[in-house]
Amino acid sequence: MHQPWSARLRRRFGVYAHVPRMFRQIWRCSPALTVSSICLRLVQAIQPPLALYLGKLIVDEVIRLGGHAMPTGSLAHWALHGPATRLEIWIALEFALIILSDLTSRAISLVDGLLNERYINAVSLALMEHSATLDLQQFESSALQDLLERARRQASGRNNLLVQLFNIAQTTVTALMLAAGVLTFAPWLVMVLIVALLPAAAGEAHFNAEGYRLIRAKTAERREMEYLRHVGSSAEHAKELKLFGLGGFLVGRFSKAAAAVLEQNRRLALRRFAWSGAFAAIGSVAYYGVYIVIVWDTVNGRFSVGDLTFLSGSFLRLHGLLSSLLLGVTQTASQAQYLDDFFAFLDLRPAILSPPVSCPFPSPIRQGIRFENVGFRYPGTDRWAIRGLDLHIGAGETVALVGENGAGKTTIVKLLTRLYEPDEGQITVDGVSLRDMDLADLRAHIGVIFQDFIRYSLTASENIAVGRIEALDDTARITAAAHEGLADGVMAKLPMGLDQPLGKRVAKGRELSGGEWQKIAISRAYMRDADLLILDEPTSALDARAETDVFERLRALRQGKAALVISHRFSTVRTADRIVVLEHGRVLEAGTHEQLLAHGGRYAELFELQAAGYQ
Repeated sequence: MHQPWSARLRRRFGVYAHVPRMFRQIWRCSPALTVSSICLRLVQAIQPPLALYLGKLIVDEVIRLGGHAMPTGSLAHWALHGPATRLEIWIALEFALIILSDLTSRAISLVDGLLNERYINAVSLALMEHSATLDLQQFESSALQDLLERARRQASGRNNLLVQLFNIAQTTVTALMLAAGVLTFAPWLVMVLIVALLPAAAGEAHFNAEGYRLIRAKTAERREMEYLRHVGSSAEHAKELKLFGLGGFLVGRFSKAAAAVLEQNRRLALRRFAWSGAFAAIGSVAYYGVYIVIVWDTVNGRFSVGDLTFLSGSFLRLHGLLSSLLLGVTQTASQAQYLDDFFAFLDLRPAILSPPVSCPFPSPIRQGIRFENVGFRYPGTDRWAIRGLDLHIGAGETVALVGENGAGKTTIVKLLTRLYEPDEGQITVDGVSLRDMDLADLRAHIGVIFQDFIRYSLTASENIAVGRIEALDDTARITAAAHEGLADGVMAKLPMGLDQPLGKRVAKGRELSGGEWQKIAISRAYMRDADLLILDEPTSALDARAETDVFERLRALRQGKAALVISHRFSTVRTADRIVVLEHGRVLEAGTHEQLLAHGGRYAELFELQAAGYQ
């Protein structure tokens, strides 16, 4: 079903509604540079009509002087003492205009370059800052990942859109001045030009919209290509790729995806080439038809030679300007469509928010943390990750969660940190619901290290300090956290100590073993000095001695703090104050290691299976 032309126009040009918002962003980057760019363009906009008119005056004056007797003496004597005073003025003004035009162009390039650099940084900061406010469930949505990918790639790639709009405004001013000059001689010429250029503008608008739709439709494929490119060329994947011989597979997968995208782009480019060439020919025929008419009228005495110079130059320039103006409007309308993605991302709002009036996190914890009949389903699924969960973590207690994959262990951590909200029941700390606490305050009192913790390409000191980034300069606290997390030995072996960059992506970076990175991550949790410490598989890469030391430190937590440990290694959890066995999102059994073995239930079964591997 075809949309009416008015609806298509609104869809294509309605995106300009985002331009004022973009202008406000540019203005905040630098009001002085923005005003300078506008003023410089106004100065440059009036220069072409003035130059053409000065050319007309010079030609007419030369012809007038040609009717007089030739001057005697040298050129310098004639210029200083001859009757050509007006000609000298016109030539001097034209020379000054050329110098001014060159300086203005250079100044615009300088100002635009500085302004664009600031805008690129502002866009990146806006994306980073807003990303930090969104919910985890939004990031786990493939639709949002597509939107973020388009926003990140297109917003930074279209940073010159406002400059293009400024250029359109400058072109409009120039075209209006030229049109005013042409209208005084032959009003019909301008109308012929505009009508002849409309097909080219319409075709450009159509193909720009087609190009945007193609890019939007292929966002997921481009994201996959970016992933394949990263995996196929990154240092962290090189070992496994070589051992498994995956290079050819990944290259083939990338080539196949790239070929599909390129083929669609090729077909669109060919259609655009054919139609654009035909439309451009229409404009050229119109221009030369009008040019012949102007020459004929000059021969017949209607126009002077100076008029011919001005009209032919103005008409040629006006033809180029109107082409640029009409095509520029459609192109910027196409580029402005990408602002939809950028601002659509910035307009996303998190669902998990702090209450208008919040309660402080109970610190120190006196009674404990309770899950009361908690149920939760991940968005887009009907399966309950946990259901009817009742769980208590006492003050000063270390609780271990065990269970098979999918039992709900990590989900409990996400709910405790309000990365997700329960669909049923509530979670409280000393009787205060998590929903009644300020989000930042809640998370400030919880230290979490996930199994897939981040290995930051920062210094060793900064890698630990991210656990409490506001204490980045507190070397004593960082050193103490490194000792608690067993990372002090790692620091001692680094040539630059705490100042040693880590990872292969940075200059002088040192790569660590898996166990050394895990000690850094555990130290990060201690750096937080949190009331609740959560460790998800904290010792999976540690040797037996280090594993024992980690849990000795956990058991030494003072009253008012609590620890929650998730692990598949029963040698790890057996020293916990209490072990909770989960199955299908519910507590199956709970107790100490000895109690659960004596009970002879699921824990005892799993423990015997694991212990048999060491016999």
